[in-house]
Amino acid sequence: MPCLVLACLTLVPRITGAQSTQRSAVDAASGSTLGQNFPNPVTRETTIPFSIGASADCSQDAGKRYRVTLRIYNMLAQLVAVPTLQSSSSGGAGGEQVRDVQLTCGQYTAWWDGTHQGTGRQAASGIYLYRLEIDGRPIVRRMTVIR
Repeated sequence: MPCLVLACLTLVPRITGAQSTQRSAVDAASGSTLGQNFPNPVTRETTIPFSIGASADCSQDAGKRYRVTLRIYNMLAQLVAVPTLQSSSSGGAGGEQVRDVQLTCGQYTAWWDGTHQGTGRQAASGIYLYRLEIDGRPIVRRMTVIR
């Protein structure tokens, strides 16, 4: 049991009790946000909104690119899926997995079909964590899956 707790703690280095009531989790250093997935609880599929950069940083260097990864984990800290980029405020086409992609400041939406990566099996009911990393800085939220 101690290993399970340690594994979960490595995924959520900056999560606080107050975050569960907020609409978005924020990285104070960069101004980036990770919104609550919708719908939550998930029954089939879900979208995950996030933004990169604060408005002050973006106005000074609008072309700056950030390395972005979004992953979904179960409570055993096992990777379940990497969502797909669905849309962006910068007019990007989307369709690619959010794994080490280079994105500029803006608003984005990722999509998850509710299945395990590579197997196509539906994710089981339970609590999952989704972790957004922007240039190595993590922001974590949780979602509920109900089957």
